Amino acid sequence: MKSLAELKALRDKMQNSVNLREDTEGGMRVVVGMATCGIAAGARPVLSAFVEKVAEKKIENVIVTQTGCIGICQYEPVVEVFDGKEKTTYIKMTAEKAAEVIEKHIIGGKVVTEYTIGAAK
Repeated sequence: MKSLAELKALRDKMQNSVNLREDTEGGMRVVVGMATCGIAAGARPVLSAFVEKVAEKKIENVIVTQTGCIGICQYEPVVEVFDGKEKTTYIKMTAEKAAEVIEKHIIGGKVVTEYTIGAAK
């Protein structure tokens, strides 16, 4: 940091990132499991991918947040997408899969079934 203006610009950028995570009525909620097991399995890049893609695509009424252990550690990284009362659980996620879920499920409204817990064998 060389100036107060740079610090303020950084604060504003990070504030916009946090605003993506605030609750929005009538929209979708994306929850990434960020307990120790999820982080060890690669949940940080998954969370970042969701936050970045939602911001990049300027998707409104979608919040991206994190939680602790979801309870299915063998399937980490785990992402739950809540759409009203419906919940879809995506397993063994990557940043690339997150981008596909954004395009097909969040924007397109179609669950990416091959990444869901129901498709696990």
